[in-house]
Amino acid sequence: MNEQSIRSAIDQHWAASASGDQFAEHEIYHDDAVCEYPQSGEVIHGRHNLQALRSHHPGKPSGFKVRRIVGQDHLWVTEYIITYQGKRAFTVSIMEFRDGKVAHETQYFADPFDAPAWRSQWVEVRT
Repeated sequence: MNEQSIRSAIDQHWAASASGDQFAEHEIYHDDAVCEYPQSGEVIHGRHNLQALRSHHPGKPSGFKVRRIVGQDHLWVTEYIITYQGKRAFTVSIMEFRDGKVAHETQYFADPFDAPAWRSQWVEVRT
């Protein structure tokens, strides 16, 4: 699968995730895909388990915004923001492809924080 096809598959994946289409969201994964959440120590084995886990999330996202997607060959990274129950989570997804499907994904989730005043002379604060 070429990079244009992989990028198209990623775009479809995130669009399906944003719309809550659990079937289309998980078409991108190999049946034996592994997904890791390093912050909680969880490892999800298999597309079926990943889809089941996400389908049972108690708080459906009320917002979903892709900030950027970068990648080449078999390694792709997406930065995005998910809003759950009014709270934003800044998220990074690292996808490793094998034969055109995701074989391994690692996701990192971070809560927003206020910019400290001592840095104000060197930074621009975006909301």
